[in-house]
Amino acid sequence: MSSKSNYKVSMGRLLLPVVLIFSLLIGTFGCAAMQTSIAHRDLDVRTRMSDTIFLDPVSPNKRTIFISIRNSSDKDFDLSGVMGRIASRGYTVVNDPEEAHYILQANILYVGKADPTAIEEAMQDGYGPLGGIVGGAVLGSAISRSRRGAVVGGVLGGAAELLAGSLTKNVTYTTITDVQVSERSTGPVKQETSTRLRQGGGSGSTSVRQESNMTTNRKKYRTRVSSTANKVNLKFEEAIPALESGLTRALSGLF
Repeated sequence: MSSKSNYKVSMGRLLLPVVLIFSLLIGTFGCAAMQTSIAHRDLDVRTRMSDTIFLDPVSPNKRTIFISIRNSSDKDFDLSGVMGRIASRGYTVVNDPEEAHYILQANILYVGKADPTAIEEAMQDGYGPLGGIVGGAVLGSAISRSRRGAVVGGVLGGAAELLAGSLTKNVTYTTITDVQVSERSTGPVKQETSTRLRQGGGSGSTSVRQESNMTTNRKKYRTRVSSTANKVNLKFEEAIPALESGLTRALSGLF
């Protein structure tokens, strides 16, 4: 048999298992993609707080509130409905915080895609600095102990997953918002604040610690709110109205 014929036979023996493995991977990832499509075909919106806030009930003449909502994320986000919902509960929205019995302050920290694990970690941290919210990685595995099998397996696995899952992706969008509610108190409230400010960077950085003690006439409560929207192939334009609605209900539901 000629060397050319031997080459064809060798290539045929090499390609046959590759084709079989690729077909198996396509079937496996295809089934997984179908299960994902069925399980997450409907839009699922969930909103929750890291800590519960209980406010003392007050008489109707004290139901006044000053509202300040900020957005430090890089996305436009509309929470103008918060004022209307709170007003519909019998509260009067005022422009002067000194006239308000309650002060509602909220800062939208993040709006965008996020890994569910990162969202959970952000909620466990509670009110304060926001760590890395976007997480997740694509994990690959070899299908052979040999070096050649590992390389071929990694390429085939990635290609099969790409082909089977390119049209089926389980997408989660979220908003992370810090909330502070101040309630006027009938008696003095002692407040102690300790802040550590970092200056510079690297190993030579220094920090400045600030402490203050004061007496106010307000009790303060803090919490963090996450609103998530999940669906297969979810687009940002579809998620935004649901996230806005969920966060609006959460903020107004405090009163």
